[in-house]
This record gives sequence, structure tokens and C-alpha cells, in this order.
Amino acid sequence: MRAYQPKAIILIDGSFGKVPAVRHKEILWALGNGVPVFGAASMGALRAAELAAFGMQGHGFIYRWYALTPLADDDEVAVAMCPSELGAAALSEALINIRLTLKRALRAGIINAVERRSLEVLARDTHFVDRSYSRLLAEARSSLPSKSATALDRLADWLPRSAIDRKREDATGLLAKLACCPELLAHAPTTPPFTLTEAWAYDLGAAGLWDDDIGSVLAERDRF
Repeated sequence: MRAYQPKAIILIDGSFGKVPAVRHKEILWALGNGVPVFGAASMGALRAAELAAFGMQGHGFIYRWYALTPLADDDEVAVAMCPSELGAAALSEALINIRLTLKRALRAGIINAVERRSLEVLARDTHFVDRSYSRLLAEARSSLPSKSATALDRLADWLPRSAIDRKREDATGLLAKLACCPELLAHAPTTPPFTLTEAWAYDLGAAGLWDDDIGSVLAERDRF
């Protein structure tokens, strides 16, 4: 915020595990300073669903699904990724993409309903860093009945041209929308007053991010 003074913030994806994920309080701080924050596709969709009541704006199918699905798993959109120095490419497949792709395969007559459910269970039971279509097919060949072998062969041939990447579609959709409608970036968010907690203030201090603009908020709060 201080370094770049953005007119708007667009959150698509983010790291977690080895480093802290994008915190709700960070987004609320931006919103409280009048900066519009948009989210889509992955962590952006998740945070937008969680913070819609505070003025964060979500876009796309995944955002709407999270907003309408209480207690939905974060790992629906989680993937393993290359280091940013190597381009941050995904090394696994998002569960939500797999589930949508299996539904498309069912509608296309590639697999039947029982096979779709079995494949989805296998994908859900796999840790997110290991999810891929090649692994899913390999596990399915060893666990599904032999009569499903032909369907699995059809699915393997069909996937390269027909698999759904909903995360990518939502991300590019948000960017295209904002490019076509730049006036959306100028609308200050309607959000409740920001409340700076001492815990977050201490975290900022430990990270070397404390400054007078943050201290003044605490001082103003303590006046009342």
C-alpha cells in the first residue's frame, strides 16, 4: 500500500504453508483506505467470498460457488507450484477443475455416473500436491472394476482436448472485465470502519512494517 499506492488490488492466487497466506486483515486495511479489492479463481475467490460483506468484490464461477457453499474446502483450489523464479507454473491439478471436468465427461458420455463418483472420491482422497489426471487414471485402473477399463481409456484420450481449467477462465475473465470497464477501478468500496487489532499491529512491527500511519489508527481508537 505505502510503496505502490495502488488504485485497486486484484487477488488471484497466493502462497500458503511455507509462508503466511494473504490475511483477511490485510485486505480489510486496503478496503478501509478506500482501495477497491477484487478476487477470483483461487485464493482471490475464497477471500472475496469471505469478505464480500466488507466490500471485497468477487468474480467468476469459483467465487460464486464459494459464496453459496458454506464450509467448502480451501483445497478445492489448492495446487502445488514451481518457485516463482521458475515461473510459478502449477504442478498439480485443482480439485474443482477435476470435478467440473468429470461432470463434463459424464454429459459427453465418456464415463457413467458411477464412474464419475468413484473418480471424484479418488481425487478428493489424494493430497492436493499429488492431484493430476495421470495419477487419477492410474489409481482408477487399479481400483475400479475391470469393466470400467474401456471408459478410462476413452477418458484418457478425451482429457487433453476437453479438460476444464475454471481457475484460468475466472482469472482471465476478471482481468478482461476490468480492462473493458476501467471505471470499476475508480469506485471506492463501501466497507465498515477498519478496526486495527493489537495482534496485527504487533505482527506489522515484527515484520518491520510499522509506521506512523498505523500508529495513528491505534491512537485514535484508544481515544474513545
